[in-house]
Amino acid sequence: MSKCFAIVLVLVFLTASCIIAVMPVSAATALENSWASKAPMHQARTGLGVAVVNGKIYAIGGSTASGFMPSIDGPAVLGYRDLGGFVGTNEEYDPTTDTWTTKASMPTPRIVFATAVYQNKIYCIGGRNVAGSASGYYSGVNEVYDPTTNTWETKAPMPTARGWLTAGVVNGKIYLIGGSPNDTFNEVYNPATDSWATKASVPIAVGMGSVSAVVDNKIYVIGSSKLQIYDPETDKWSQGASPLSGGGYGAGMTSGVLAPKRIYVIVSKNDYIPNGVYDTETDSWMAIADLPTRRFNFGVAVVNDRLYTIGGHTYNVGRNGYVETVAVNEQYTPMGYGSIPPVVSLVSPENKTYTASNVSLTFTVNKPPVWLGYSLDGQETVTVSGNTTIAGLTSGLHNITVYAKDAFENTGNSEIIIFSIAKETETFPTTWVAAAAATIAIGSVSLAAYHTKRKNKKQKTQT
Repeated sequence: MSKCFAIVLVLVFLTASCIIAVMPVSAATALENSWASKAPMHQARTGLGVAVVNGKIYAIGGSTASGFMPSIDGPAVLGYRDLGGFVGTNEEYDPTTDTWTTKASMPTPRIVFATAVYQNKIYCIGGRNVAGSASGYYSGVNEVYDPTTNTWETKAPMPTARGWLTAGVVNGKIYLIGGSPNDTFNEVYNPATDSWATKASVPIAVGMGSVSAVVDNKIYVIGSSKLQIYDPETDKWSQGASPLSGGGYGAGMTSGVLAPKRIYVIVSKNDYIPNGVYDTETDSWMAIADLPTRRFNFGVAVVNDRLYTIGGHTYNVGRNGYVETVAVNEQYTPMGYGSIPPVVSLVSPENKTYTASNVSLTFTVNKPPVWLGYSLDGQETVTVSGNTTIAGLTSGLHNITVYAKDAFENTGNSEIIIFSIAKETETFPTTWVAAAAATIAIGSVSLAAYHTKRKNKKQKTQT
């Protein structure tokens, strides 16, 4: 690198450092690590499945039964299965309008099944479709819902019938892990071929109360007081830091766009078992605010990095084990919500030399901005509404940085791009070509006139 170019880089860095200002954080972030009540479902249900497609939450299936448990076979999370009341009800929730809409019901009414979203379709796999405590009451049924057409389709069933299992999508395949009664099973479904295959079993069994989330193409399974990490590429398992609780009733993954990228595990409101958040980068856990309504077997969904806990059932020990289904919908705002600056990526210009003085400015932002601008050569920032063209650039080196501000007053910037405009040597050949063309044209006209004059002279002589 030349000494001159190195100096330019230093100046560019110093200039950009001066331009980037620390923006105030919106008051909305004061709501972080807090819960809020939202519109409840039309039908109270427990053991339901939830999934998100295009910003809408779908609450599918579950049990509507309330009453005294007919048998004493464990805590409320298990006992309600004997009450029956299984339904295929399918309701769509719009977080923007806080409203629910009834959609086409799932063909096979059931509870405690796994849900997975692939290509904007919801796969509902496994579960229990008959009330009672016998292991034979579990199902391997695989039904797919298309929100666009509001229709269902039946696919190849899961080879091993089970419920309380978890699902994760990695590279176009759905992994069904753990569950009851087969709590070490790991089977993968390929939607493209409608076929199943068996993968490496879970080292430590994860049955009822296990949850999972996918981060960077790895599946994090929380259950049996362990965090086990499955890598589909190598078909191998590893372990992470032990969670704060043995499991949960739902897990959600924040994306890193509006809140830091983390896994949230939600359990019932309990003074001894806190909700936990896991940081994959530091392999560490932290307790978060309790769920406001103490309930079991609810569903958890994430939209715009906010978590929604939907449905479930309460359990009243004082009433000899009375179970009551609920339609509750409570929203959780994660820690650090609204503190993530936009990510700006420059597509053009590139680090190269351009022969024209007009250069396209093209960039992307990972979330909707409320303001955009760019700084050229350390000059005052120019506001733009989107991609544009920078005109009239002089020859020589230039540098540019693009800025974006979000609704929370966070400002993000692109990397500094250094590019150059070639010297205007092209004007000589352009002028020369134009002059040559004019000379040829004049010559052609003169030659034509000469031939015409000579022809007329010749005709006069012959006459």
